[in-house]
Amino acid sequence: MPTIDLVDLQKKKVGTVDLSPQVFGCEPRAALVHEAVIMQRACGRRGTASTLRRGEVSGSGKKPWKQKHTGRARAGSLRSPVWRHGGSVFGPKPRNYGYSMPKKKYRAALQSALSAKVAEGKLFVVSGLSLQQPKAKLLSQALKQFGRGVHVLVVSGKSQTDIFQAAMNLTDVKVLSADQLNVYDIVRANVILLSERELGPVSEAWS
Repeated sequence: MPTIDLVDLQKKKVGTVDLSPQVFGCEPRAALVHEAVIMQRACGRRGTASTLRRGEVSGSGKKPWKQKHTGRARAGSLRSPVWRHGGSVFGPKPRNYGYSMPKKKYRAALQSALSAKVAEGKLFVVSGLSLQQPKAKLLSQALKQFGRGVHVLVVSGKSQTDIFQAAMNLTDVKVLSADQLNVYDIVRANVILLSERELGPVSEAWS
C-alpha cells in the first residue's frame, strides 16, 4: 500500500496518508494510457469542417457548349471540380470523430496514470484545501509553493465552490471533482493537488 506525505497549502508536512493500491499503486501501462488519451482527444474534436460538392455550388446545370466541333475540351457542367468555382471532390463534411473504449480499459488507464504521477512525486494530498475568499489571487499564491507556472490539476469536492470560482480566471489551473477525473487531464498536469476529503471518493469511484 503506497504511503505519501500529507501537506498543507504551504507544502509543509502535517502527516502521512495511505493510498489505495488499486488506484494509486498500479504498474504504469503507457500503451493503455496513450490509447485512452487518443480516444478522449478524438471525442473532443468538433468535426464541423464542410466543403461544397458539385451539386451544392452555385452555377447553371446547362451544358456550356456543344460536345463536338468547337476545338475545346468536352464539358458538361459549370460545376465540374476541374473548373474554377467548381465543387469539391473529396472535401470534408461534418462528422463525429468520437468513439468509445471499454469501461474497464479506461478505468485501468486512469489508475495507471494516477499511479505514474504518484511514482514521479507529482501528486500531493492536501489537508485543508480551501480559501478564505473565492479569489484567483489567493489560489495563485497558494499554488506557488507547488510550482506555479506549470499546469496544475486540483481535485476538489463540488461543494467547495470557492476553489472552482477562484480557478475560473487561471488558464493553467483546472479543478475537477472525483467523478470528473479523466486520463487526459491527469497526463497533461505537471502537478496534481488532491484534497484529503476527496481521497475516499476518488478511490471509491475508480477502484
